[in-house]
Amino acid sequence: MASAVRLIRSGTLSDIAEYAYAATVPADARFVFLAGACPLEPDGTTAAVGDHRGQAAKCVETLTQALHAAGATLEDVVSTRVLVASSRQDDLVAAWEVVRDAFGAHDVPSTLFGVTVLGYDDQLVEIEAVAAVRDEPVPENG
Repeated sequence: MASAVRLIRSGTLSDIAEYAYAATVPADARFVFLAGACPLEPDGTTAAVGDHRGQAAKCVETLTQALHAAGATLEDVVSTRVLVASSRQDDLVAAWEVVRDAFGAHDVPSTLFGVTVLGYDDQLVEIEAVAAVRDEPVPENG
């Protein structure tokens, strides 16, 4: 099924940003609000300790699994917020590049934050997202 998300670009804004500046969804879409995807292993330990890229990849994996549980995919995401525990721009960019590459051509509006600390031991990255899906109609005789 085609994504309900429509990405919006503007010719009057800088094209240096690696994402669309806005997105819309139709009125009949169902929103999916996701908790921050964290780089946690199934046993609760933090993955890729000390590695911004590795933690970003684990967060994308976690996000993808949460989306699947809600009947959605990365292509249904409307926007993201990527939080990186660092004051170094290089660390933020390293995490962002992983997220950007995971989304590919579906370059949703995103915000990248440098924060002082995140909630789990050794956590460096977290990804928040909102998605929108259209539920397939149930057949009348089915």
